[in-house]
Amino acid sequence: MTVSAAVIVFPGSNCDDDCRHVLADVMGVSTHMVWHKETSLPAVDLVVLPGGFSYGDYLRCGAISRFSPIMQSVVAHAEKGGLTFGICNGFQILTEAGLLPGALLHNRRLKFLCQDVTLKVEHSDSALTTEVGAGDELVIPIAHNEGCYYIDPEGLNRLEGEGQVLFRYTEDVNGSLGGIAGISNAGRNVFGMMPHPERCAEPIIGGPAYGSDNTDGRRLFEGLVKAAAGGAA
Repeated sequence: MTVSAAVIVFPGSNCDDDCRHVLADVMGVSTHMVWHKETSLPAVDLVVLPGGFSYGDYLRCGAISRFSPIMQSVVAHAEKGGLTFGICNGFQILTEAGLLPGALLHNRRLKFLCQDVTLKVEHSDSALTTEVGAGDELVIPIAHNEGCYYIDPEGLNRLEGEGQVLFRYTEDVNGSLGGIAGISNAGRNVFGMMPHPERCAEPIIGGPAYGSDNTDGRRLFEGLVKAAAGGAA
């Protein structure tokens, strides 16, 4: 079955074409680039909100993008059970839109971080993690200034109890509560993570310090595409 995806482009997005390349050229997905001022999505199986600095990160990261016209359709897509994936700034936008719980705050040491990090997979029973195993460790780059995940104690208990924490940093990277690097919603169709899997999805790019053929990020896209194929008409 043909899988189709939409990559949402905001003013300030800078990982939009990276996501398009991985989806279209690496994964063979029919991919549409959708400008934020559009008011409707094409008929797609997967929506991706890429990384970057939408609206220059003014006010709060994602706070303005959350009100872009296209977001009404993104919210409707997600609320109908459509697969929705936010990476870095996309994760921030999804929390601002209320599609994912919690918030992304300034890194604990108030510095922009750009480095490879190791993630531990907590659960493999989601579309994003179906091609990896619980307990697996993935090496994926980060590039953010506001990636410190926070949620109130009640919310954290709910995330932990319902298995919505998908990834944790194996060491303290940015001060994230519980080392949380990526989560899902309760319905297991909306996902957000701060690390950038699109930056390690093919061998030519390399891995840690660009010295290895790390394709850990591809395994996450493979899971999404497989899940999308299962639901594609």
